[in-house]
Amino acid sequence: MRIFRHYVSAPAVAMLLVEVWLIGLILYAFMTTGRPAAMFSAEYLPEARIAAIFAVIISLIMCSIGAYDKSSLSDYRHLLSRLIVSLVLCVVVLVIIVYFNKQSPDRFLGYNGQALVLAMFAVFPAIFITRVMYFRSIRDRGPDRRILVVGAGPSADRIERYARSHLDFNAKIVGYIAVTNEEIAVPQDKVITSEDSLADLATKLGVTEIVVAITERRGFPTTPLLECRLQGFIVTNFLNFWERETRQVMLDLLDPSWIIYSDGFQLIGIINAALKRSFDSLVSLSILIATSPILILAALAVRLDSPGPIFYKQERVGMNGKVFNIVKLRTMRSDAEQSGVPQWAGSNDPRVTRVGGFLRLTRIDEIPQVFNVLWGDMSFVGPRPERPFFVESLARDIPYYRERLRMRPGITGWAQINYPYGASIEDAKAKLSYDLYYIKNYSIFFDLIIAIGTVQVVLWNKGAR
Repeated sequence: MRIFRHYVSAPAVAMLLVEVWLIGLILYAFMTTGRPAAMFSAEYLPEARIAAIFAVIISLIMCSIGAYDKSSLSDYRHLLSRLIVSLVLCVVVLVIIVYFNKQSPDRFLGYNGQALVLAMFAVFPAIFITRVMYFRSIRDRGPDRRILVVGAGPSADRIERYARSHLDFNAKIVGYIAVTNEEIAVPQDKVITSEDSLADLATKLGVTEIVVAITERRGFPTTPLLECRLQGFIVTNFLNFWERETRQVMLDLLDPSWIIYSDGFQLIGIINAALKRSFDSLVSLSILIATSPILILAALAVRLDSPGPIFYKQERVGMNGKVFNIVKLRTMRSDAEQSGVPQWAGSNDPRVTRVGGFLRLTRIDEIPQVFNVLWGDMSFVGPRPERPFFVESLARDIPYYRERLRMRPGITGWAQINYPYGASIEDAKAKLSYDLYYIKNYSIFFDLIIAIGTVQVVLWNKGAR
């Protein structure tokens, strides 16, 4: 399903709504234990409100840990690790909120406060049981979608390989229809030959969607596709299918006409700009206040670990090509680029100091960038800013690379939470596919999803180098 132009998993949204209700019900039951009449009494509406608020907080924590990712909806081990971390974080957050609440100490610090904390140890087993039931229903029922692919060439092969390599791909590819003048790249046993019309074949196979994955569409008859569309079948071209399933743009097949006629790339207007700026300021100030003790200790550690400045300034390219100085805690030796030639940061880079390695792993070195956000050079969410040398080099080798400069760069972004650290042209191309998806489908809702998703990137050390 699509919310504010961003594709989200319908099962994940359904699971989120069910679990918010389940969490709220369990919390409310624990808060009213021993008083059966309280379950239906208006006298205890405050408990109902508290249970609802904490149910939302717990669900947001679970979202930030990745409990609603595709892998958590299809893999027991992935889910269990996320639930354990979520349980620890939720208990800590609840204890802090309950302890520091001074408005109703009799309710929070007394029986109800303890009940909220104890309820956590019933909430997560209930969630795990709910997920097990969901897994079994999916396994028994099978995929909801049945897809027929028109084409059997390279684009169709990408779909085949993606479906085979992603266990969370909740669809069945019923077959491929080869077209003339296109070399067959998919397994031969999956190529369908039939004398039936495309619409009749789709009906016989129980197809829910037809994907047109033809490399060269000029000369291909549109009448069969038109007939299928008028009979109620969903007809999707390859680029839109790939964007929907992978949440990235396929760069290799991208052409100007797709950008021109797509329902996106509506860059920020006055209202969205004001909302984004408010979001940036609020989040950045919150992070700065919350992490100021960590920032002070980290700065002291950098000073004691190696000679050189505490903070590191480096030229980066921002919105519309404007160059600015990004601020980070120094994680490399002062002579890291004594040759004067910019270098990609490599895995186990010898230029990284002992303290710098830890700061990079935990992303603490990125905290000072909130000052760049407050100054207006950056946004909290957006494409990562690159150095001028790399921008010029990558723009020559990668089509549409400069399109990522149409928005303010960010501390975090869609590419950062979906792809590991980039240190090559191929990595830059892969990250650009995510950046263009973000620019195409931008909304403040999307920014919120990315901000929440950044938490698990930090906790699970995704892509740190």
